[in-house]
Amino acid sequence: MSKKTAIIGFLGTTLDKGFNDKRWQRWRPTVSLCLHDDMLVDELHILYSPKDQRMYDVVAGDITQVCPTTQVVGHQVRLASPWDFAQVYAELYDFVTGFDFAEDTQYLLHLTTGTHVAQICWFLLVEAGFIPAKLIQSSPCPKPEQSDPQGCYQIIDLDVSRYDSLRARFEAEKAEHWQTLQANLVTQNEAYQKLISDIEKVATRSTAPILLIGETGAGKSQLATQIYTLKKDKAGVQAGASLGQFVEVNCATLRGDTAMSVLFGHVKGAFTGANSSRDGLLKSADGGVLFLDEIGELGLDEQAMLLTALEEQRFYPVGSDTPVSVSFQLMAGTNKDLRQAVADGEFRADLFARLNTWTFFLPSLKDRLEDLPANIDYELARLGSEQQQQYRFEREARRLYEAFAMSHEATWQGNFRDLSASMIRMTTLSDSKVIRLPDVKAEIRRLIDLWELPTDNLSSSLSFSKNSLSKSSLNKNNITKNSQTPKQIATSLEQSTEQILEQYVSKQVRQDIDPFEAVQLAYVITVCQGQKSQASAGRYLYANSRDKLKNPNDSDRLRKYLLKFGLKFEDLS
Repeated sequence: MSKKTAIIGFLGTTLDKGFNDKRWQRWRPTVSLCLHDDMLVDELHILYSPKDQRMYDVVAGDITQVCPTTQVVGHQVRLASPWDFAQVYAELYDFVTGFDFAEDTQYLLHLTTGTHVAQICWFLLVEAGFIPAKLIQSSPCPKPEQSDPQGCYQIIDLDVSRYDSLRARFEAEKAEHWQTLQANLVTQNEAYQKLISDIEKVATRSTAPILLIGETGAGKSQLATQIYTLKKDKAGVQAGASLGQFVEVNCATLRGDTAMSVLFGHVKGAFTGANSSRDGLLKSADGGVLFLDEIGELGLDEQAMLLTALEEQRFYPVGSDTPVSVSFQLMAGTNKDLRQAVADGEFRADLFARLNTWTFFLPSLKDRLEDLPANIDYELARLGSEQQQQYRFEREARRLYEAFAMSHEATWQGNFRDLSASMIRMTTLSDSKVIRLPDVKAEIRRLIDLWELPTDNLSSSLSFSKNSLSKSSLNKNNITKNSQTPKQIATSLEQSTEQILEQYVSKQVRQDIDPFEAVQLAYVITVCQGQKSQASAGRYLYANSRDKLKNPNDSDRLRKYLLKFGLKFEDLS
């Protein structure tokens, strides 16, 4: 069975124009597509502005008159400025992603009509694989023996490998647009809209530190990059203005003596192995932006030097008596409550006050469920652009995935990272470029399995060892259903406890501990192993009793408890 033919294109506001009978005597690009005996058009999709409704009605009626078998479908598009690249691309992208491309139809994209900007955008969308179509170009036929209204046409199969030079010509502009598209991703969440609006103002008007607070995977690093892009764009349009580099580092990766060297640099011979001088990241960010992700993990000594660099715009590299002058804007990200970290003595109050000029709280994916469909579209488009493919869902598959994604079963523990990983898996494992129901069902099972892993502290702390009891077996309501007898349960618990205490507690101390206290200590040790700091472990262990104290200090309570057994938190984490 041969495929149907469908053509998509703009209404030609100049060349397609005509309201009297003389219009039949001249070439009109859209009408001419349906006048060729060697190309039967089953569907003709015409994009037009609402102000051109009358012209569209005339053209659609003329096509129906000369080719009754052609189904004409109109699509209204609203372009405030048809010469604004970003706006035109965004409008066409929305049109394409909402278009239901049929597998039994071959599509042709009409490039003759529309502005030059629209033609470039059409090309980019086809070249990136978002429109499964060949290009068609129509023109008046120069041969006098052929009828003028009919004209000529040429079909171009855009095999990217044959058009490398043309592809390179648009690569930079395409990359720039995708960055803009990402930064201006549509959101229906009012709080997030307000946050983005405020950030845009701050990015272009202020050089004070910016603090981004949000859960892991909420997009702090991505947003920091966008802020830098906005600042750089502003600098680019100001005479003589320029912006230095964007330097990013995850403070969780900085440990010990190397942290000072990485951030502030060192001179040759400053320490063993310092065979040459190093500038450090603060110097690299001079004149630009320094983004310190997970700043809550930075050591107190490094925090003090950072504060000096911010306030005095100078610092001393490791081993140097000569200060280095710098000027940069600091952005920082964290998933911690820095106020609590200050109270626990883990973060300097003066540095927190310096960072707290512009503080933005990024909502998690669960707080922006209304934006899930738009983010799914964005991930499909991003992956398609990277792979030069067009990915899409079957209608029922999309409905099932969205229903699950927005249900209480979807916890999205990794936020947008989970969503991105999920889309990568489905586009990779689907047999075609279409994600179908079996693909979605398999992915839902994977996500549920992943989220059921013992990521919470309680699950971790109860999972003493491979032989330890499960969380459900410790539940009072489940003990009678467990195949083990109470004696077997106690024996298993004692074995698990002994395995843990042997690693950290001396034999003499173990001999003096009562059995019930040993189980408690083993539990505390496993909680500490699953926490990043003594303060967070204390908050978890004393979650109920802390509210009854006037001045709770969970960190100090835990420290004293561990000291009873000769232990320190640093030895357990």
